Amino acid sequence: MSKPPANWIIFLLAAIVATTPLAIDMYLPAMPIMAEQLNTTIGMVQQSLSIFLAAYGISMLICGPLADRFGRRPLALVGLSGFIVTSVILSFVTSIEWFLFWRALQALFGAAATVVVPGIVRDIYQQHTAKGMSYVSMIMMLAPLIAPAIGSGILWVSSWQMIFIVLAIYALLIVTLSWRFLPEAAPQQETTKAQFFAGYKIVFGKVSARPNIATSMFASFSFFCFLTAVPFVYIEYFKVNEQLFSLLFGFNVAMLMLANFVNSRMVTRQGPQRMLRFGLMMAVISASALTVFNFWQYPLVYTVLTIAPLMASLSLIATNADAMIIMEFPKNSGTATAVIGTLRFGSGALAGPLLAWFYNGTALPFSLLMLAGVLLIAISQLWHKAKTPTEI
Repeated sequence: MSKPPANWIIFLLAAIVATTPLAIDMYLPAMPIMAEQLNTTIGMVQQSLSIFLAAYGISMLICGPLADRFGRRPLALVGLSGFIVTSVILSFVTSIEWFLFWRALQALFGAAATVVVPGIVRDIYQQHTAKGMSYVSMIMMLAPLIAPAIGSGILWVSSWQMIFIVLAIYALLIVTLSWRFLPEAAPQQETTKAQFFAGYKIVFGKVSARPNIATSMFASFSFFCFLTAVPFVYIEYFKVNEQLFSLLFGFNVAMLMLANFVNSRMVTRQGPQRMLRFGLMMAVISASALTVFNFWQYPLVYTVLTIAPLMASLSLIATNADAMIIMEFPKNSGTATAVIGTLRFGSGALAGPLLAWFYNGTALPFSLLMLAGVLLIAISQLWHKAKTPTEI
């Protein structure tokens, strides 16, 4: 099997990771139509997002050790193949119950494919893992940037079912390229069942990694609060139309991409810890301003102009925290990735119920929850500073 250059592989890895944001964002414009055709409420269709995130996190918990034990390439191929099958089946369901069931399975297979990516990035970039992760994130962010527009375009010419057919076609292309080009690192030595989850003891047992693990989780919580609430905030509360919603959503994703681009250029000189702290400073300012503006019910432009830097800062925080975690576990990168993913998507699954619990018809609850996530990041990093006073 020929081995393409590392730069080419980065695009393939980003394309693998992109299956997740495509699966999350492409069907968002179709939710009202799906609720009508599946004879259910929009709330039940929205629950499919929380179910997807929860199943994704559980799958990463299981698949991380599998990647370390059996190798990354086989797991990625199995995951992508299962993603194809479940996407096709989702296009044929006729009830919300079966939709939720197959949506959970789609997430299980999707996580199996994406959990291998950070370990491969670490193999390629070694001590510059943060730079490699920034490249992957920056390229991958094209997916959520265009996903709502793709979904709207498909609805314009076809039905919501075609969205999942397009997802299957995309995954088929990626699994074909992965079969041909995805590199393989030697799997770890054969382990017993008793040792299967031993990597988790190693990961959680390393005190220096805990603050960054917590940081990654709370950054993801804030991000998923935005992702879950943004249709209501923009469309229902601020009364924007679908076209403007797509532009505003794309603007926020563009800020994520810009943050990753800046990080990829600066992290080798400044270090991931310093870049993370810079992102945290931005996040505290932006989240505080967002909360104040929505408390006083300022116009839409104030929310847009505070969410944009907040999204960029969350990207800086999560990318560098994840990279520092992965660098600490060269022999358990799959397990470390699973820990990150499980906590990330597990916290994301909590965003929906919490937003529903605090719902009051305004944009204030999502602002407060995002601010809470940022403040918890700050607490985690103060803990990190207390444990490791020197720069990483």
